[in-house]
Amino acid sequence: MAAKALFADAAARDRLSLFLALGMVIALAWGYLLYMGWGMQHMDVGVHMAIMPRMTGWAGVDLLLVFLMWAIMMVAMMLPSAMPMILVFAALDRQRRTGGQARLAHVGAFVAGYLAIWAIFSLIATFAQWRLLEARLVSPMMESSSPTLGGLLLIAAGVFQFTTLKQACLAMCRSPLSFLMTQWRPGASGAFIMGAKHGIYCAGCCWLLMALLFVLGVMNVLWIIALTLLVLVEKTSPRARWLSFATGVVLIAWGGARTVPCRDARLIFSPG
Repeated sequence: MAAKALFADAAARDRLSLFLALGMVIALAWGYLLYMGWGMQHMDVGVHMAIMPRMTGWAGVDLLLVFLMWAIMMVAMMLPSAMPMILVFAALDRQRRTGGQARLAHVGAFVAGYLAIWAIFSLIATFAQWRLLEARLVSPMMESSSPTLGGLLLIAAGVFQFTTLKQACLAMCRSPLSFLMTQWRPGASGAFIMGAKHGIYCAGCCWLLMALLFVLGVMNVLWIIALTLLVLVEKTSPRARWLSFATGVVLIAWGGARTVPCRDARLIFSPG
C-alpha cells in the first residue's frame, strides 16, 4: 500500500509539473500575442516595428517575422486544447516504464511532433498572407479588405463544420486514450510520430477556423481568444457536438450577409 501511495504521489507531481510547464509555454505565447496586438494598435511607437513586418513589399526578414507570428499564435491557440492528449500520453508512458516515470524526452517529442504540424500550417499561412497582401485582398493591418473574399471564407468554414472529415478528425481529438492505444509507438521517435498524427487530426478539424483570421484580423486579439475557446470546447467536450453545427449555421449566415449584395466580387480577381 505504501508503494502504491508513493507511486500515486509521484504521478501527481509529474502531472502537476507537466501542467505547469505547458501552462508556462502557453502563457509566454499569449504574452507575445498581446504584445503584438498592442503594437498593432500603436504603430506610431517605433520600437514595435522591430518585430513586425513592413506594411508592404515584404522581404525575407518580413516573411520570417510573419511565420514566427503565426507559429507562436498556433502555440497559444492550439496547445491548450492538446493538453488532455499530452497528459494522457505522459500517464501511459509512465505506466509502460519499469521505473514508473514518463521520460521528459518522450513528452517533449510528442509535443514537438504536434507543433511541427502547426508549424507547417503556419508556413502555408505566411505565404497565403503574403500573396493576399500583394493582391490587396488583405490590408497591411492584417485584415480582409474584400467583403466578398471574407464572406466566401466564412461560408466555406461554416460548410466544413458539417462534413464527415471535420467530425472524424474531431472524434479522434476527443478520445485521447483511444487514439493513443491504437497509435502507440515506442521511443522518442514513436512519440514524435504520435504527436504529429495527433497534429494532423487537429489541423484537419481546425484549419478553416484558423483561416478565418484572415477575415477577422490576424492580430485581432479578441477574435483570437474567441476562436481559441471555440476550438477548446469542440475538442475537449464530447457533449458539445451541437456546437460544431451551431457554429456552422452562424458562419454560413454571416458569410452570406457579407457577400449579398456582392458588388465588389471583382476584388477577388483584381490586384486593385
